[in-house]
Amino acid sequence: MSVSHPVRPLARAGRRLGLAGAVALTATLALAAPAAAHAEVEADRPQALAENVTLTFVSEAESPSAGFREVRVVLPEGIAPAAVTLGKAPKGWKFTATEDGYTLAGPALETGVDAEYSVKVRQLPDAEELAFKTVETYDDGEISRWIELPADGKEAEQPAPLLKLKAAAPGATPVEASPTPSETAGSPSAAAPATPSPKPSSKSSSKSSSESSSADKNSGTSTGLLAGGAVAALLVLGGGAWWFLRRRAAGTSED
Repeated sequence: MSVSHPVRPLARAGRRLGLAGAVALTATLALAAPAAAHAEVEADRPQALAENVTLTFVSEAESPSAGFREVRVVLPEGIAPAAVTLGKAPKGWKFTATEDGYTLAGPALETGVDAEYSVKVRQLPDAEELAFKTVETYDDGEISRWIELPADGKEAEQPAPLLKLKAAAPGATPVEASPTPSETAGSPSAAAPATPSPKPSSKSSSKSSSESSSADKNSGTSTGLLAGGAVAALLVLGGGAWWFLRRRAAGTSED
């Protein structure tokens, strides 16, 4: 007696499971698609303390109705805005340094076109990873903020562009930071050095004071002598006149 196996029902069940899995995968990818758009950064020399490094940034377009018109970046600690210069950028876009980073803005790009540009950094800091927080603005006013950092082992929903660095080369040292224009204008070396007037020493000051005091005393003594001499002369003249008048009066009375 032959035993029949339910091959066809099993095959149909397998096809149903496969179809359901494909639908679920498609739905998952569809839901994840909007979150796939993000900002990225790459370096031609991703190494700590590397000098004159070119960083290339890409902001993926995710708006269905508007294009990018501005990208703002907050630089990580160890990179000063004055140490960053523009490399390549979309046509008509201008680079402007800010207190904590820079902005790059210009005519709006076409819808769906990624914003790609590059900057040159004088030197990367001595770090293992650098985060470049990025804020993107579309022509219709929509803003995307890619500024979050991973925390507690969890991936961020709006991750900031991260650049992992290799260890610094042997003997590499930080270069001296270039002063900003405001620092240069306010520094003492920017103005013509004033010639300081020589300050008298304590000895010369005390000598000058003693000489001045002595001169005052001598002046007072001379003045006193002159005054005394004048009084004595007046007394002598007065006494002589009195004696002369008295003799004359006596002579007149004898006659």
